[in-house]
Parts: sequence; structure tokens; C-alpha cells
Amino acid sequence: MHNEYTAVIENDGQWYIGYCLEVPGANGQGRSLEECKKNLADAIALIIEDRRADALRGVPDDAIKEVITIS
Repeated sequence: MHNEYTAVIENDGQWYIGYCLEVPGANGQGRSLEECKKNLADAIALIIEDRRADALRGVPDDAIKEVITIS
């Protein structure tokens, strides 16, 4: 599955600090731009995974679950 998110990254001295506009709470940091983006991507993935699991709690076993692609 391919997903794209907007990363806002700021330089704070020796650190890069990033957050994602579409996923509140997703933050990353690193001493390099690449490290910050990797940490932010990991945070986004963890939050999305947790939100999906939370959303499925209480869904009946016979409910239809399908992937919908938006382009």
C-alpha cells in the first residue's frame, strides 16, 4: 500500500524536528534530515496501525472489510 503524507521539518541547532500535518501526534527528530524523516515515517506508521486496530474493535466478524484506493 502506498501512502503519502506531508512532513514539516524544522532545523533546531544540531537537530531536525518534524511532524505530519495529516496525522496529529506523529513527530520525529534526528541529527540529520534523513534520520528525522525515517523517525517521522516510523511514527506515522505506528499511529496509523494503532488507529486501524482501535477502529476495528467491536466490528462484527461478518462485516465486509475492503481496501479502497484513492488516487
